[in-house]
Amino acid sequence: MRLAAVVTGAALLLGIAPLRAVPAFARQTGFPCAQCHTQHFPVLNEFGRYFKLNGYTLVGGATPLVQGSRLSLPAGLNASIYTKLRIQKTNGDDAGNVRTTNSGEIQFPDEFALLIAGRVSPNIGFLLEGQLPGNDAPVLAGFKMPFSYQLGRVRASVVPFTTDGLGVSYGFELLNTGAVRNIRFMEHRTEFSAQQYVGTDSPASGAAFVVGNASFFANFTVWSPVHLPTSAGQAAPLPRSTYARAAWMPKLGTWELGLGGALWMGSTRIDDGGGTATVTTTATKAWAVDGQAHGTVGTMPLAIYASYATSAASEPGDDPNFFNGAPRDRKALAVAGELGVLPARGSVLLAYRHGDNGAASNHTDRALTVGGIYHLHQNVQFQLNYTFRSGDAFEPKPADGDQLLTAMLAAAF
Repeated sequence: MRLAAVVTGAALLLGIAPLRAVPAFARQTGFPCAQCHTQHFPVLNEFGRYFKLNGYTLVGGATPLVQGSRLSLPAGLNASIYTKLRIQKTNGDDAGNVRTTNSGEIQFPDEFALLIAGRVSPNIGFLLEGQLPGNDAPVLAGFKMPFSYQLGRVRASVVPFTTDGLGVSYGFELLNTGAVRNIRFMEHRTEFSAQQYVGTDSPASGAAFVVGNASFFANFTVWSPVHLPTSAGQAAPLPRSTYARAAWMPKLGTWELGLGGALWMGSTRIDDGGGTATVTTTATKAWAVDGQAHGTVGTMPLAIYASYATSAASEPGDDPNFFNGAPRDRKALAVAGELGVLPARGSVLLAYRHGDNGAASNHTDRALTVGGIYHLHQNVQFQLNYTFRSGDAFEPKPADGDQLLTAMLAAAF
């Protein structure tokens, strides 16, 4: 689902016209998925960032519109489906008759999302993610509705949102470093992204206040770590955690660069949505820096990503940190890359993460991931990730082993 959301955000960016990412956006703009994505979905290129910055409102010249006094929206409701079929295998040992990924596991649908998205008016867009209900998962996985306006040389937006697990950065994000869970170039997200490793993916509801243009964006969000559909539509009493994010996105010759930082701050009060339950207070404390570079080596496209992140341990007497229940700070440094050895068709992946899981002992957690992606079509991809984990966190070897293989077929249509 998260990937699908990414896809939607990236397909919209062609001049003043539209972009597309998710097929819903492709239908709105009339552009192919490659217009908004670099190498493959859901990784955003400059055009995709432009489309997202404009609140999903851009339309193609041939897009039929319903027009009237203070009304301008597509004649059709743009929708798409994103689905993933995965096979995962770990190298641990199953105990008794318990079945785990150690025996190999087919996961279908690993994700199955219905995305409805696009233009509400020239300055208002929306993205709705529905999912198959089950295991207490609500039908509504995520929703956001950007209100976006041009102010001089910058675009200013207010984005109310709710998500079941993408984190507060779901409100607004343009980099592909894993700052938000669903905008990532490889499936093993905690192995290439420090932000994902330290636990910043979570339920989240709030409002993001954003300014940006082709060279930068800044996001300040007030939020709570709850998903409104699973808390009876309540974030009680009101969101008061904060999130600050900024990134600079210059060009160096033919290379598109990005350098950013993020800070999760404060604490907030939460109840179960019933209105009579005990209210608890939880802290939301973490920070991260990250960067990316998109360019070419000869004729082959190359993407490089780096990130460092820390989520603080809870001090005695302080509110517990929502991101980290360990006794020590949880932190990681990650670097990763993708080289398009068959441009527009196939690429190889490599990532290394050096992590500290925050445990009192046996906390060194390293991961080396290799893999590849092959595109049957722009909107259908096969991906293979193989991760080798090491460090004293794997001594003795845990029940699920120290290696993970994932073979995945993903499609958006």
